[in-house]
Amino acid sequence: MVTRIPDRPLRAILFDLDGTLYEQPPLRWRMLRELAWTPLTHGPRAAHRLASILKSFRRQREGLREIEAADTPLVHLQYQVVADELGVDVNEVLRVVEDWMFSRPLRHLRAHRRAGLGAFLREARQRALGLGVFSDYPVERKLEALGLQETFDCQVDATDPSVDAFKPDPRGFLVCAERLNVEPEEVLYVGDRADVDAEGARRAGMRSVVLNATPCDDGNQYAAGFREVWRVVEACL
Repeated sequence: MVTRIPDRPLRAILFDLDGTLYEQPPLRWRMLRELAWTPLTHGPRAAHRLASILKSFRRQREGLREIEAADTPLVHLQYQVVADELGVDVNEVLRVVEDWMFSRPLRHLRAHRRAGLGAFLREARQRALGLGVFSDYPVERKLEALGLQETFDCQVDATDPSVDAFKPDPRGFLVCAERLNVEPEEVLYVGDRADVDAEGARRAGMRSVVLNATPCDDGNQYAAGFREVWRVVEACL
């Protein structure tokens, strides 16, 4: 999907991470299969508790997307709302999420890197385009697992103190533009969700492309993979 912004020459490309730099569905299936073994390894009650925490964390995080202001930084609030909902200790929530969402998947990421990504990044560098990552989730360990830790000029996640807002809030997009030393209108954002990636980029004044093999009739254009995204890049140069 391409979101139109008043034309200015493209100087930087900003990427989402999960579902954009790697294929998310096969990774989720791997983790679901691993989670299915927990009744045998941890016992049924502990397995149910673990699954409840993970389910609540995903749902509560989505609910925090449109929060305008909070007394507690999101880096802490995202765990506290789950603890409050389930009546469990916040440190237990943190341990479960860190283990099952932030640590265990790392060993699988390289196998699910998106096809064509390496060639795309090399071509972007040859064109002297700035490269950045902005994700709702922590990025550093994932980029290292993907073999991309040295690739990007800026690496920002939504719980960074300078952002403290989940997409589609524009703050993270604007922080990245500043760190890339470009204007928002000179950035193309590449993501995998129209509702948060394209919408957040639009609010920040950026063009965007959504990787999605299935077009939808919403007045935008979808790209199946990085080959098609590069055609968009060339049109913006």
